[in-house]
Amino acid sequence: MNRLQYETSPYLRQHAANPVDWYPWGEEALQLAREEDRPILLSIGYSACHWCHVMAHESFEDAETARLMNALFVNIKVDREERPDLDSIYMQAVMAMADGHGGWPLTVFLTPDGRPFYGGTYFPPEPRYGMPSFRQVLEGVADAYAHNRDQVEQVGSNLQRALDRTLFSPTVEERLKEALLDEAFARLGQQFDWHNGGFGGAPKFPQPMNLEFLLRVYASTGAGSALEMVRRTLDRMARGGIYDQIGGGFARYSVDESWLVPHFEKMLYDNAQLSRLYLHAWQITGEPFYRRISEEIYDYILREMTSPEGGFYSATDADSEGEEGRYFLWTLAEIEAVLGPEDARIAAEYWDITPEGNFEGRSILYVPREESVVATALGLSVDALRERLVAIRAALYAARSGRVPPGLDDKILTAWNGLMLASLAEGARVLGRADYRAAAVRSADFLLGTMLTEEGRLRRTFSGGEARLNGYLEDYACLLDGLLEVYQTTFDERYFLAAQQLAERALVRFPAADGGYFDTSDDHEALLVRPRSLQDNAAPSGQAMLCRGLLRLTAYTGNPRYEEAARGALNLLAGVMAEVPAAFSESLSAVDMLLHGLAEVAIIGNPAEEATQALLKTVQEPFRPNAIVALSPGDAGPETAVPLLRERTLLDGRPAVYVCRNFTCARPVSAPEEVAELLAAPAAR
Repeated sequence: MNRLQYETSPYLRQHAANPVDWYPWGEEALQLAREEDRPILLSIGYSACHWCHVMAHESFEDAETARLMNALFVNIKVDREERPDLDSIYMQAVMAMADGHGGWPLTVFLTPDGRPFYGGTYFPPEPRYGMPSFRQVLEGVADAYAHNRDQVEQVGSNLQRALDRTLFSPTVEERLKEALLDEAFARLGQQFDWHNGGFGGAPKFPQPMNLEFLLRVYASTGAGSALEMVRRTLDRMARGGIYDQIGGGFARYSVDESWLVPHFEKMLYDNAQLSRLYLHAWQITGEPFYRRISEEIYDYILREMTSPEGGFYSATDADSEGEEGRYFLWTLAEIEAVLGPEDARIAAEYWDITPEGNFEGRSILYVPREESVVATALGLSVDALRERLVAIRAALYAARSGRVPPGLDDKILTAWNGLMLASLAEGARVLGRADYRAAAVRSADFLLGTMLTEEGRLRRTFSGGEARLNGYLEDYACLLDGLLEVYQTTFDERYFLAAQQLAERALVRFPAADGGYFDTSDDHEALLVRPRSLQDNAAPSGQAMLCRGLLRLTAYTGNPRYEEAARGALNLLAGVMAEVPAAFSESLSAVDMLLHGLAEVAIIGNPAEEATQALLKTVQEPFRPNAIVALSPGDAGPETAVPLLRERTLLDGRPAVYVCRNFTCARPVSAPEEVAELLAAPAAR
């Protein structure tokens, strides 16, 4: 067993029995490289990465390959989800060396002081696909380091300068205009796949941040094409193989352009964002299908991805029993054995299950035809079909649960938990689900009690009973978002105060001189460069999430410092947001919030009373992306923690709603229809 046996990351522990003399990232390995003047082989991956497992089996478990690695390099293994800072730095370096191509596993060779000089992704054990074998790479890199040291040093220095360049120049010009949103919307429309939904071709990722921005466009302009793009994508995805038709939850992406064949791993960050997106689509359209998908995702997370402490696990693998997707695939014979002939006929018709299958002799379940078409073919009503499918899903889920499940990455990441917390808390109040509310409160209490230090600093990860690693900007920003949602569901002021404290800490520890924000705090471990991930990836950028949180805190507190901090960061990105909107959709949503202003809704009334509940539903059940809500059960004095509530009182003893913008309020009202009218008033442009 190598040193990884002492780590808490499930991914690192997977490599603890490799014959490779792996080190975790840290001073011990770096000092050894410096003392022995040996290059570093840095391997970065994550537990749900299929090709990471392939390379591990082919190379890291091979004795001869390990012998070469141990003789020639100091070998360091990193979980990219625990250390997004290292992943960001060295992924950018590899992409610079490989004409923009990157991915995982990430294989990078460094000088002893951490400068990258050669790298790639997956390397096969034998030469193929036009690539050299991994052993050839090892020997070639070691030879270059020994005999062409000057060239190696020059490459490393050049890459370091490229990574450390200033991205933006501060400007006094205000570029956050309505035209920016219009241009971004137009460009997204040009990139949209009107046949299959989504953006671009294969492989196809859900990209929920793009779709959330389109919902904002629809909410503010009424543009029907924006809503149609969202609906087409959500319909195709939820009916495709990328969605687990039996157990709920989405896989990370589809290898084809029509959402049929997934890469079967499931990630928490995807399902956090997509559950919220389907929830918002249901709010706008009232379509029960969207509500069903949203609830199925929540139920999957609470059933399979929730820890005893209340946190949410990170991911499940694509592989089980040595095969990709084995857990999720069916043969027609298996379906018939579980369901019997009549229900098997329904399942086969609905999910297009055939004797030959659609994936390596088995079937990925998907829904190619409308329910009405399937019902007609089966001689059933649509309602009867839906009723049978509920029982069929339950039977197939029970049978599937007897299989060997995919591996579970049970580490709890603060940022991803913040995303899930926000969705679950919002889902609880919109759907009226007390079980979701209880789970959200339990999660929030776990995160505040375990991931937050006495000094108010966040930890990144919790695994093996231990919270560790310094938190990143995305941890602060995503948990801030989650806590504000829990506050708006419970109106417990301690969640609001905790959110505000996280924002204050982020403003102190993460700012850059140009008005933006770094990924790492000012007292973080010194690295090759201080990373800044300003664009969205599979999860939203920490800076964008922080900007959204700051704008909402502005509305709650009236403190202009928060808005100024958000505006400065967003203004830096105005040019690239218009040119490449798909990479900055979360920032665009923050711009939408900034330009259109937030409705500040203060409710005074006992939430246990029916009249107050009617007012809350009027405010919270519709899709109102640019509204925040505070509530006091009775007259609020100057001591309340939420400034928006201060000095607000009941209206002649009745519950009252104060609708404000920029802390200027309309007259208080008590009737739900009056509240709806005030909230429908045109926003600032």
